[in-house]
Amino acid sequence: MKLLAVLLLSVLAVGCGYSSSKTPILPGTMPTISGLVPNQANSGGVAFTFEVDGANFATGAVINFNHVAQTTTYVSANKLTTMIAATAIANAGSVPVTVTNPATGGGPYGGGTAAATSTAMNFTIN
Repeated sequence: MKLLAVLLLSVLAVGCGYSSSKTPILPGTMPTISGLVPNQANSGGVAFTFEVDGANFATGAVINFNHVAQTTTYVSANKLTTMIAATAIANAGSVPVTVTNPATGGGPYGGGTAAATSTAMNFTIN
């Protein structure tokens, strides 16, 4: 009788779609950069407000200036802003700017999305 009860419960669990595996993490929405405002600065200059324009920016997206995550203000899905410190533009050269959308959690059954980082756009320091 016990064997019959175990078999019946096993069949019901499989038939209902019960599984111990979790849903895999999906790729996140890829942000794209279309412009930087300003797109250049003079080396040794002062701190300035920096705007990144583009598409698919998520709430919580972060501007990365020369590979350093900046404290970022989400304005819209097309615009982010931050303050760039004078120390970040002390030396002449070209630095990459990217935007990273954050990962999202999937809950107790897995899922969610991975963080996604845009292709870099260069900022010029004269």
